[in-house]
Amino acid sequence: MRIEQCSFCGAPVYPGHGQMFVRNDCKIFRFCTSKCRKNFGMKRNPMKLKWTKTFRKANGKELAVDSTMDFERRRHCPVKYNRELVQDTLKVMKRVEEIKQRRQRDLWEKRMERAAKQEKRDAVTALKHNIDWIEDVEVKHVARDDMVAVQSETEQKKTKRREAARKRVAKQREVEKAAGVSTKTSSVKK
Repeated sequence: MRIEQCSFCGAPVYPGHGQMFVRNDCKIFRFCTSKCRKNFGMKRNPMKLKWTKTFRKANGKELAVDSTMDFERRRHCPVKYNRELVQDTLKVMKRVEEIKQRRQRDLWEKRMERAAKQEKRDAVTALKHNIDWIEDVEVKHVARDDMVAVQSETEQKKTKRREAARKRVAKQREVEKAAGVSTKTSSVKK
């Protein structure tokens, strides 16, 4: 039993499911649904359609380059049956799947961390404009404190970025001095 991949969206195609299309040059395409087959027939690019695996991988929404993907590659060399080899292979497959799940979860958490920061920023801007609507005095003070904390955090980040940019420029100037004359003066002397 072999689980194929859809040639258009990348979803798994289980035995007895999907459709197979053989082109004139004997290339085989497998499709999980008629939606994929029809989009392939219309010569649509799967990287531009948001629901396909290729789009998700290309835009960093799923794991694309990972060492666990190498285990899924098809190998065309026949191996003599050995009970111990099969047991070891099954153990390794379980372990690889655990590692893959953990890495996917880490990627998802990293993506959601950015989304949480954006939600926090949106909440602060909404608070800025609508803080007068809050009637309870204690809640209003807590909201102001939260707003001030977030604003100070953003100011710290801005100062860190500015300092890093200054250091980069200073380092670049040192490299130019070490190399000889800066690019501006060398063009004037010619």
